[in-house]
Amino acid sequence: MKQEFTISLFTEDHIGILGQITIILTRRQINIDSVTASESAVTGVQLLTIVVSTTDEMIQKVARQMEKLVDVMKVFVHTSDQIIYQEIALFKISTKGLMSGNVIDHIVRDHYARILEVSPEYIVLEKTGHKTEITELLAQLEPYGVLQFARSGRVAITKQVKELNSYLKDMDEANRFKTEPTLN
Repeated sequence: MKQEFTISLFTEDHIGILGQITIILTRRQINIDSVTASESAVTGVQLLTIVVSTTDEMIQKVARQMEKLVDVMKVFVHTSDQIIYQEIALFKISTKGLMSGNVIDHIVRDHYARILEVSPEYIVLEKTGHKTEITELLAQLEPYGVLQFARSGRVAITKQVKELNSYLKDMDEANRFKTEPTLN
């Protein structure tokens, strides 16, 4: 049974890693629902956050394959209940429709949105939240003339306590133990 997974992939900052990841997913016919790239809390380590829908068995195979890539340090796979996540969306709406009555005020308050810019031609709203919340706001704004709409990929952090720093330290110690000569 397919379900949504968030892949947190920690890599060295090298060109082409996203292409390699895409190839792995494409070969398994897994579509990327969203992707976000950013710095991580560890200097020199990049974080790719990828959202996919697939089976538990398939996501485990894909994660193992991703970890075999040279530039990949660690791959974590989480379900939505194991992470805290948000997306951000920007809406550019025709000013004409929204300025009648208290429409803009109700929409902003009801959806916990923010007004970023107001001009005679358009209003720009910002909404952070989950995909469903953003989709609901988009549907409510459409009758007023949505001129542009953009939504980011998922940004997520885990609920687990052990962080990447701990994993890197453990890996470093394990590698050091393997390379140290044994005394006989």
